[in-house]
Parts: sequence; C-alpha cells; structure tokens
Amino acid sequence: MIRTITRLLLTTWVGLLFGAERHFDFGSTAPGSLPEGWKPEMAGAGAPGAWKVVEVEVPSVLQPLSPQAPRLNRKAALSQTAASREDERFPMIIHTAERYGDFTFSARIRIEEGNLEQIAGLVFRYQDPRNFYVVRASALGNNLRFYKFVDGERSAPIGPSIRFQKGGWFELSVRAEGNQIDVLVNGTNALPTLTDNSFNSGRIGFITKSDTIATFTDASIRYRPLETLAASLVRQTLEQQQRLINLRLYGITKATEGLKCLAAKNASDLGQLASETVKKVHRENQVYYGKTPEAAVVTAPLHDRNGDVIGVMEFHLKPFAGQIESTTVARVLPTIRKLESGIAGAQSLVD
Repeated sequence: MIRTITRLLLTTWVGLLFGAERHFDFGSTAPGSLPEGWKPEMAGAGAPGAWKVVEVEVPSVLQPLSPQAPRLNRKAALSQTAASREDERFPMIIHTAERYGDFTFSARIRIEEGNLEQIAGLVFRYQDPRNFYVVRASALGNNLRFYKFVDGERSAPIGPSIRFQKGGWFELSVRAEGNQIDVLVNGTNALPTLTDNSFNSGRIGFITKSDTIATFTDASIRYRPLETLAASLVRQTLEQQQRLINLRLYGITKATEGLKCLAAKNASDLGQLASETVKKVHRENQVYYGKTPEAAVVTAPLHDRNGDVIGVMEFHLKPFAGQIESTTVARVLPTIRKLESGIAGAQSLVD
C-alpha cells in the first residue's frame, strides 16, 4: 500500500510539473508484430535484436478491492527475444514519433532469460545509436546502473546494488529536467540526482544487453511539450535573472540568412534581424556594454561547449544602485557560462 501511495503522489507531482501525458498501448498491434512509431536500433556490436508485441500477465498495480478480484491482468507488451551472446551487444527499440526534453518516462519490466547477461532498461534523450543515456537493471548482477554513450564510447556506469528477480516485474522510471536526472525503482528514488550536460532532449526507448530476453509494458511519459533550446535558454535565464526587462537570443541556423532573433522575452522580437552591435559582438567575440533611458544593455557572445561562437545574447537590465559597466557585466557573464555547457552547436539552438 505504501508503494501504491508513493506512486500516486509521484504521478500527482509530475502532473503538476509537466503539462502533457502519453501512454504507449501495444494492444492495438497484432502479436508478433512491431508497433507503429517504434524502430529497432543497435549499439555496440553483434546480431540485431528481435522485437515484437506479445501478450503477458501482469500483477495489478493497485490492491484488489476484494479477495475474489483478479490479481493478474492480461496485457500487450513489447519483448526482445533474440538471445545472441555478444558481450557489447545492445539491442534497442526507439519511439521515433517525438522528441522529449523534460519528462518522466516509466515502464514495467520483466527480465525473462539470459546466461551471459540479464539486463534491461530505458533509453532516453536518444540522438542516434552512438549518443544517448541509459538506465538499466541487472537480475544477474543485482544492480542498477546509469551510463551514457557519447560518440559510441560508453561511460563508466554509476549506480547501487539492488536485487532484481529474474521473471519478476518491476517499475523503472527516469525523470529528466534540464541537466538533472533522477532514477526511480518502483516509485522510490534509487540513487542521488545526477547532473549531466551531454544531451538536452531526444527520443525514448527500451534496451537489453547481450543474450537478455526481456519484456516491457505499461510504458508512459509525462512531459513538458518540447521547446527549442534557444527558447529554453531564454526561459531559464528569465527565471534566474529577475531584473531583466528584456532578453533576446540571436543565432544563425540552416533556415536563416544572417543573425536573427531565435528566442526572446517579448514574442514580437522573434525573427528580427540583428543590429549592428549584435553583429559586431558575434564577429569579434567581445562583450559590449551600453545604456538606454530605461536599462543597461549587455550584449555578449554565446559559445557552444567547444568554445565556438554560435550566437549572441542581449540583456536589458533594470537600473540598480551602484550600477557601472563592470558590475553589470559581472551579473550577466556567469549566467551565460552556465548555459554554454549544454550547447552542442549552432543548429542545436533550434532543433
């Protein structure tokens, strides 16, 4: 009962945080087939996975209302059934219809078989088969691990020892907001909040390892409808900098000719061409300070995580006591430096 209450509280909290919800019902797909909008992928090496919809019996999430009520529900589920034994083999199936930024993604998982490995879990913020996050459980190793693939290289795993029973169902959830990641098992936080800037949005899916056979059902995601990275950076900055009268972010993308306003506090600024000052800041990679009758204006270059200039941010700040150029710039630059760590490149601002 405590676990049920915890799950209901988590659902309520997430519903307040994220504005949309989606349940993945595999029941509309014929057994033995692939559900629409899901695509098998592979990381590592070895034979591809074999994914198909199956029917399984799953324990009810809620306590039965009477002793006569059924304790098992028959449901459609998605199963990976190819038991190839290559060690660094990671069969995945990805939901291709939509990308997600901030979300809570959950599924009930049963690890069926495996001699070399008994591993299954969730993929999230998936970019391609070489770049994504993973949280997975091992019934053979009795552990929970988080790791990531970046350019095909797998990071060192992080996570605690937890007992997972082969053939038993458990719920695995991942909550991502900005660069903060939480992992939950059966509705309870399983490790401290993680911070990682590698991927700010992407697709979701399921993963197994080596010869593991596993089944996934009751999958759902609660999420904030995805905004562009440019809009997200402006929103985050406005939340942190209460003295901003206006804020504009300029950039160059495949769809624009020259610097244009990609995101702003005032919607009327969107799409406007950059001023000569903004162009100069972008070209010379230098901060510019100016004043208007209403505000102090700091125009600063925006870099990606490699240090390349990919845009310009223009801050309009309310006057404050002792306001001079050095103190005004000092209020702005730490915010920009923090934002830059999560930017992969110019195109990522609008992808």
